[in-house]
Amino acid sequence: MRKAQRAFDRGGGSGHLNKAADIPASRPLIGIGRVAMWRGGSVWVSRDAGQAQPHAHHAIQITLAPGHPVRLRSGLDGPWLTTSAAIVMPDRAHQFDGLGSDVAMIFVEPETTAGRSLVARFGGIDLSMIDDPAVLPEARGLLQAFAGRATDDEILRRAAAIVARLAGGSPPAPATDRRIVAAVDWMRDRLDAPISLAEAAAVAHLSPSRFRHLFVAQTGISFRAYLLWTRVNLAIAAGMAGVSWTGAAQQAGFADSAHLSRTCRRMFGIAPSALGRE
Repeated sequence: MRKAQRAFDRGGGSGHLNKAADIPASRPLIGIGRVAMWRGGSVWVSRDAGQAQPHAHHAIQITLAPGHPVRLRSGLDGPWLTTSAAIVMPDRAHQFDGLGSDVAMIFVEPETTAGRSLVARFGGIDLSMIDDPAVLPEARGLLQAFAGRATDDEILRRAAAIVARLAGGSPPAPATDRRIVAAVDWMRDRLDAPISLAEAAAVAHLSPSRFRHLFVAQTGISFRAYLLWTRVNLAIAAGMAGVSWTGAAQQAGFADSAHLSRTCRRMFGIAPSALGRE
């Protein structure tokens, strides 16, 4: 595992390493106010955020806390890094502690155009500080929009502007293979039903073996792992919109709410029941 990037001394992304003994005990993760999604990403806005358990998920994670720093660490036992703006690469184990702050987390799937550009710019290190003085003011505007009960469209517009700013300074990223894009779009429209690799391969006009190989090459994870990642995002969005967690699990194609809870713990370090609705 590569080491977390040490902090910068200037700008909105400044941070520093801390020993665990130097930090007060964290409160439990509570106060998630809203989750808004788009194809290929989502934004989570939280009040009074606490600590998640170590986890890994198939998305680039942009963590923004303009009011009060939070802390993150790479791997299962790396040093804590205190910061107001950081980015974690996809499928990397990490841990988050909100320290009671208001936080916006933007998740971007790495096979999207923006995701590939973010990986090209930040991918050399698992956990990097964001040293762009314009990002925190934009993040502050995002949190203010949430506090003012802005629409999901407005929340997403502000999140997309932050992603575009961070991705824009990187070299042009190669596009995801159109056959994989077609299969992923087909999957997203059928998450409440069983989906097989053979069916997705047929949509991509590939043999199952060739599709399996190309899918991993393009996304970095297996077809089944990606399908599970997409399902858990759909379930969380449904639950945060007011559907019961049992109903959300069914809508996203999980066997039951226990299966959803196990998956959410593994991918986000928390149980769905810890996500408080706005």
